[in-house]
Amino acid sequence: MSVLVNKQAPDFTAPTVMPNNEIREDWSFLKETEGKYRVLFFYPLDFTFVCPSEIIAFDNRVKEFEKRNCAVVACSIDSHFTHLAWKNTSVNDGGIGQVNFPMVADLTKSIARDYDVLVDESVALRGTFLIDRDGVVQHQVVNNLPLGRNIDEAIRMLDALQFHEENGEVCPAGWQEGSTGMKDTPEGVASYLSENAEQL
Repeated sequence: MSVLVNKQAPDFTAPTVMPNNEIREDWSFLKETEGKYRVLFFYPLDFTFVCPSEIIAFDNRVKEFEKRNCAVVACSIDSHFTHLAWKNTSVNDGGIGQVNFPMVADLTKSIARDYDVLVDESVALRGTFLIDRDGVVQHQVVNNLPLGRNIDEAIRMLDALQFHEENGEVCPAGWQEGSTGMKDTPEGVASYLSENAEQL
């Protein structure tokens, strides 16, 4: 498994179903999200079981990402036509409804391969990548197929990245929005731990 953190995110152009259900045959990831933070997440397949719970959870929080200037983008090896059919199927019938972020079709599996989440040359693992405004991967987490991800953790990591960029301080274990940071010096670490060790 490749570690992409601190490296330029692999760019791609692929057929994509947009939030309004328009199909864009040549949607370009980094260009179309320029100036934004990005959360790119991979999931195995449309019309499966754990996947809709994750996708709906992302959709339920999409406004939280948007207010942080972050684009959410989903990707699987399904075709754009299958994505659209899944969106047009009600949740009660196994669909995901009208989710409000782009869904990328990776039929050639090249995107999953570039992000090193392709398993057995078959489907993508549950990879989540936080990418900054310069296109650099700042955080990645990859779950095996049975293990659904925590979307609130993706928001927490985005908050931590933005806090670090704005304040120059680092974020200790369990940091939450509104918490204090820690100066990246021996003195800063000692001071923080002396005040917070019992809460860690």
